Amino acid sequence: MRRAAVALLAKQISPPNLSIMQDEGFTVGRVRTELLSGLTVALALVPEAVAFAFVAGVHPLVGLYAAFMVGLITAVFGGRPGMISGATGALAVVMVALVAQHGVEYLFATVVLMGILQIIAGVMHWGKFIRLVPHPVMLGFVNGLAIVIFLAQLTQFKVPGSNGAEWLSGMQLYMMLGLVGLTMLIIWGMPKITSVIPAPLAGIGVVAVLVIALNIDVPTVGDMASIKGGFPSFHNPFGTGEGLYGTALAPFTLETLWIILPYAVILAAIGLIESLLTLNLVGEITGKRGGASQECIAQGASNVVTGFFGGMGGCAMIGQSMINVKSGGRTRIAGIAAALFLLLFIVVASPLIEQIPLAALVGVMFMVVIGTFAWNSLKIMRKVPMMDAFVIVLVTVVTVMSDLAVAVVVGVIVSALAYAWNNARRIHAYTRESESDKGAKVYEIEGPLFFGSTDGFIELFDVANDPERVIVDFARSRVVDQSALQAIEAVAGKYEGEGKKLVLRHLSRDCHQLLTKAGHLMVDSDDDPEYEVAVDYSVKTGILGGH
Repeated sequence: MRRAAVALLAKQISPPNLSIMQDEGFTVGRVRTELLSGLTVALALVPEAVAFAFVAGVHPLVGLYAAFMVGLITAVFGGRPGMISGATGALAVVMVALVAQHGVEYLFATVVLMGILQIIAGVMHWGKFIRLVPHPVMLGFVNGLAIVIFLAQLTQFKVPGSNGAEWLSGMQLYMMLGLVGLTMLIIWGMPKITSVIPAPLAGIGVVAVLVIALNIDVPTVGDMASIKGGFPSFHNPFGTGEGLYGTALAPFTLETLWIILPYAVILAAIGLIESLLTLNLVGEITGKRGGASQECIAQGASNVVTGFFGGMGGCAMIGQSMINVKSGGRTRIAGIAAALFLLLFIVVASPLIEQIPLAALVGVMFMVVIGTFAWNSLKIMRKVPMMDAFVIVLVTVVTVMSDLAVAVVVGVIVSALAYAWNNARRIHAYTRESESDKGAKVYEIEGPLFFGSTDGFIELFDVANDPERVIVDFARSRVVDQSALQAIEAVAGKYEGEGKKLVLRHLSRDCHQLLTKAGHLMVDSDDDPEYEVAVDYSVKTGILGGH
């Protein structure tokens, strides 16, 4: 007994798999693929991080530092090698109001608290609840994010420095569209020629060389903002006085806690939902399972560190994860390389990176959109149940119109209600005369007895015309919740009022335990019911009030 308990404890606290290569073979070709994939991801991360920083109302370096630190820590400790994390738009839109009202230091403090909450979720193994997300919700999530990624790229077709007020026009627009199309064509055709270089990297490289060599006038990364900076340094957002970027530090008080707590809870939830859904999606593509709890802890740790190093926090990025997976990234090396390349861009190579045309990066993201959107969901709409088709569309629309967390919660709730309604309609009964008790009537219940089916259950019984003894047989049913207990007591009370007796038969173990705990079964001991022996249980009434 003691040995078994120690073994169980050891299993719970066993260290996670942090192997760099996991189960991939360590070869020169594999390492080259991982490094080139990481470089491709890093190039795509730059405009995304800058854009999301602008959305949140903070300095571009706040987004870039977050992409570096969150990406590095989750790549090393995360539960799904090959998944890329960084600053995301889903989090940025929540941060806007906080930054506008209280300043960027409160954002750093919020990110720290957000990380702590995510670590708690990981330690408590709450990540396993992501299994409750139905497949139609997953399809809606993927489709919605693909549309969101597509819409986010449209801002690159606006004139730099116009604050999004003016669209490109004339020759500049035509050149932009042409270069986007050329990038997509290279990405599509490159795998047919060679797989030595990841297709997205080849597309970016060819188009960048073409633009620089021919001096083509199209927007570049440098037109968005300068990405030049130093190494991120430790910064405590709590205290008094002036912090980074000329804003006041967040006092370490309860008042500050009440300000940042609502934002931290929302950000933690959005971050974990997006990360765990992306983890599942990457797992489906690569054919490997990921550790949900390990990913929660890694996401939390990365956000705590990021908050103390002047970053805006982040979570998994489905777009960059798809780029990495499609480029051949399968191990921790790709994620680590992407983060280190990004830091290299910030510290050393900013003049070179700033010359990369946005058209090349937009082309890469458009191919990600095409690869991410679940096109088969359009074909199966008429083949799946109407409710599932509705959930796919609903989650897609809510993801685009609101945010991912709301969409997933809405999808799960609608799916759960639909499931409950379908099960509620399954409750019915077959009636017959009892073979063992002369004159008694037997109701053989079929279907689960829970909150949705209680009304239908009560309506099954003909109390006025039934004989003195009624047997309710649960061999093909299950008593699920408190509402079911209430319904059983209500029916028993009606028979009791007519001077008749109702007994329960063929209770399964779980039903027996539930009814015994509530005090409804009139038994002398906690017996262990088996279907081979038919035991009748009388029902105590007046326990739950009967209302």
